[in-house]
Amino acid sequence: MPHEEPLPFWLVNVPRDQWPAECPEYLRDLSEKDRRIIGTPDEEYRLLTWDEVKELIRLNQFDKFHRMPSDLRKYRYFTHRLIKEYGSIMNYMVNERLKWTSMTPKGRAFEFDEDTTTLPNDYPYAISPSISHYVVWTKFELPDDPVTGLCTEESYREIDEFVRKTFGGRGGMEEVRWFKNWKALKSVHAVEHFHVMVWEEEERGEGGEEE
Repeated sequence: MPHEEPLPFWLVNVPRDQWPAECPEYLRDLSEKDRRIIGTPDEEYRLLTWDEVKELIRLNQFDKFHRMPSDLRKYRYFTHRLIKEYGSIMNYMVNERLKWTSMTPKGRAFEFDEDTTTLPNDYPYAISPSISHYVVWTKFELPDDPVTGLCTEESYREIDEFVRKTFGGRGGMEEVRWFKNWKALKSVHAVEHFHVMVWEEEERGEGGEEE
């Protein structure tokens, strides 16, 4: 059998009759990591379980959260289009998605409800469908420790208190985990935000285990 050359990354997960003649503009100048992910067949990706999600967050291994290859491709197309149409991702997020008329917080961190907005992640990571992925956007800064890159103790306490009050009612914090990406991992830098993962009990199979 003749040796079959691997497909260019930008053709993987695309039906042959839809193959572009060259690499689309929105897939040029990607990081090597994104090229590798997009160039991986979807069927080779396994969704993370709730136990795996909890462990990655416990170990602060946020870089291990990836989107499915075809979802990352769609996300790159989406953000590329936003920049062309709105000038920046920030303009789109603030004006269209968050609908904030002002970026100035009314008070201290989490003091006023109007200084935060919680939205489902439109392009969630490759996680079990039993897990809901939210992003909490804030008008105020949540400082990071310059040495570790993680939240300062005060920021951690403030976020944790907010998450417990907002998401921890039904099953307690055993059903909820949150994390704030390092700056190097953020795709939206201009608006402060953090991620919340919620294990949805009604999606469990028999015996309380994931389906």
